[in-house]
Amino acid sequence: MNGPARSGTSVSSGGRQPMVMLALATLGFAVNFWAWALLSPLGPRYKELLGLTGSQQALIVAVPVIVGSLGRIPVGALTDRFGGRAMFPLVSVATIVPILFIGLAGQKSLVTLLIGGFFLGIGGTVFAVGIPFVSNWFPPARRGLALGLFGVGMGGTAISALTTVKLVKAQGESAPFLITAGVLALYAVVAWLFMRDAPGRTVPTEPLGARLAATSRLSITWQACILYAVAFGGYVAFSVYLPAYLRTAYGLEQGDAANRMAGFVIVAVVMRPVGGWFSDRLGPIPVLTAVYAVLTAGAVVQSFTPNLMPLGTIAFLSMAAALGAGSGATFALVGKVAPANKVGSVTGLVGAAGGLGGFVPPLVMGYFYGRTGSYGWGLALLAVVAVATMVFTNTFVRLAATRRDADANRAGPATPVPGTI
Repeated sequence: MNGPARSGTSVSSGGRQPMVMLALATLGFAVNFWAWALLSPLGPRYKELLGLTGSQQALIVAVPVIVGSLGRIPVGALTDRFGGRAMFPLVSVATIVPILFIGLAGQKSLVTLLIGGFFLGIGGTVFAVGIPFVSNWFPPARRGLALGLFGVGMGGTAISALTTVKLVKAQGESAPFLITAGVLALYAVVAWLFMRDAPGRTVPTEPLGARLAATSRLSITWQACILYAVAFGGYVAFSVYLPAYLRTAYGLEQGDAANRMAGFVIVAVVMRPVGGWFSDRLGPIPVLTAVYAVLTAGAVVQSFTPNLMPLGTIAFLSMAAALGAGSGATFALVGKVAPANKVGSVTGLVGAAGGLGGFVPPLVMGYFYGRTGSYGWGLALLAVVAVATMVFTNTFVRLAATRRDADANRAGPATPVPGTI
């Protein structure tokens, strides 16, 4: 059924409008992720001011992430139904409410921070809006690069990391929240005025529950969930845990560890569109195979805790490049294979898997360190998972993609997925 569902292909093969829509979507992704990550840099400040325990501080940071990850499931399905032109402004406006609540009244207690953080998670759902919106504007041959470029918007978290604490010190505790709310409001107006859904977009008619049930039965949904949980989940895990790892394993100062973590994030963000670009030319399957091979090698090397310069740095940056490229290649696969009227629903489930996948590795690393006094076993387990995912990619994912191509060819002309046969 993939043939008629490829909306937007005929109208987006040229011209400026697809690129304008991509730019607006990427901007919306970055701005909403900036808002989504506001509480994380302020965690130590809240711990000191409110007398919180380490677990309570972690909870403040975790609540928006969990809500933003799980919330992608219904938001993705709603995007299939109403389109990105409506959902981008809606998500942005809805995120303004908890931002203003936290900025003006919600920093006085743990309870108010948790309430505000819960609804702040809405900002993290924007990922499930952008993937189907961008997919509909580009033909399959260009979709991987387009989705990878959209993924650069995840760098919005870096804006929060670089500006939030500085704004609080210079302008007061409300400043970063009021500024972000203003930027979101401006973006919502721009998006409403200038965004357009792709002509010919397929609009599903089934109820939300029925569509989510149908999406859960697609093999691409669960295959991509596994691939993204390892790729993007690994990125999230290292982004959260790398400073603590570097301080414990190598004795680095906090500032030095934070700067190296920033380098890891930048490499991963830059490599996301590269992974999509290679997927357009070589096919997602070969790219994902290479990604998990590099991740395996990097994890094996780092499991022995080599000297940080140069071997440890090379291992970490190689893993960053692999995780970023793997995130881009996964959604290149989704964009090429998933039925166009279910891309949002598939994206919601896959995005949730990636976000939640980032919480498992830090727990595992902490467990092994507590038991053995070394992170080596945790990194060795990452290598095992990467190998298993590489085998999974070249067996179940390749076989399912080949079968989908064969079914599509029997049903009529369709765009094949390169690298799967």
